[in-house]
Amino acid sequence: MSLEKITTISPITNKPIVTRNGLSDADLQSLPETAATAFESYRRTPLSERQAIVKKALKLLNERQDVLGKEITEQMGRPIAYTAKEVSTAVMRGEYLLKISDETLKDTDGEPEKGFKRYIKKVPLGPVLILFPWNLVCFTGSVANGLAIQQAANDRVPLRIGLELGGKDPAYVRSDVDVKWAAEELVDGAVFNSGQSCCSVERIYVDEKIHDEFVSALQEVLKGYRLGDPFDKNTHVGPVVSKRSAETIREHVKDALEKGAKDATPENATFQNPPADGNYVAPTLLTNVNHEMVVMTEETFGPVIPVMKVKNDTEAIKLMNDSQFGLTASIWTKDVNKGHELADDVEAGTVFVNRCDYPAPDLAWVGWKDSGRGQTLSRFGFDQFVKLKSYHVKDYPK
Repeated sequence: MSLEKITTISPITNKPIVTRNGLSDADLQSLPETAATAFESYRRTPLSERQAIVKKALKLLNERQDVLGKEITEQMGRPIAYTAKEVSTAVMRGEYLLKISDETLKDTDGEPEKGFKRYIKKVPLGPVLILFPWNLVCFTGSVANGLAIQQAANDRVPLRIGLELGGKDPAYVRSDVDVKWAAEELVDGAVFNSGQSCCSVERIYVDEKIHDEFVSALQEVLKGYRLGDPFDKNTHVGPVVSKRSAETIREHVKDALEKGAKDATPENATFQNPPADGNYVAPTLLTNVNHEMVVMTEETFGPVIPVMKVKNDTEAIKLMNDSQFGLTASIWTKDVNKGHELADDVEAGTVFVNRCDYPAPDLAWVGWKDSGRGQTLSRFGFDQFVKLKSYHVKDYPK
């Protein structure tokens, strides 16, 4: 199937902003061969030269923060107040990976033995096909699509697959926390980028002893959030990326309300009347939720905050793990040692304690369960794109 023309629709207005040439069938057919030809020479390029190329690219990104920030706002609706920081954060993570690349990619020596030299080299995997939507690299998308890609690859040849799929990232708020602080952090974790971060907080479990106080604190925080034009520097929440996304979010909320959830969104918040144009979805706070509702089990990917009360740590961990997903999770407690202990029982690739929604470049970004295959970031992220080659050399007899 050819893609001769590609039109980008702005989520702000739902109107086209640019149409560009795509790829013909002939272009698509030639890409693998072209990539393989280029790889034959590029794989011999010294690491230092590759590092120089990446360093230059990062420098250019850094210099164009404002221009790129405006493009991000126009094309995906993220508020302009945050987009330049998004670019600088990408640069920071790239610089970290660049810094550790020498140590990470160096040869590994085998056991010393007189007359022999043995070592393991990490060599480039080869051409990599990256399928990505509007927010992340490697393949990022639904579980169904990811598994379909994996099956298609396995049916042809045993390709290495890197998939970041869905998430339903939980947070557990223990009774010993500063309620106001935890509410501020978790609203940001749930609503930032209109809830469209891969590790957005999608469900909150709170100890029943502080449930009502915590919900009141969430309401107060939400009153300070503003939904509107993402080019306005005072806007906190812009539109979601597409009409389909907006419809899915509203369907999740509707399902919850029909099954007994309560809409606890503050009436005097500054987002009660979203703009008529574009894919705007107002932040929504739900209480009295349970796992019979899709808003607690399926990825919503929007600014919805469902809160469920729990009796104790045991119930909280059980509910956090009651999911097909396992990308990230967070535990909020004054007792950090207890947070460590509980984190050991959480089934997720990344567990935060007193933090959320932040992929750190020195930690492996990995999904458990149906949330992904493979890993990125950290020294382990390099392993996704190299293969091992062992060398066993014996001295020539004298």
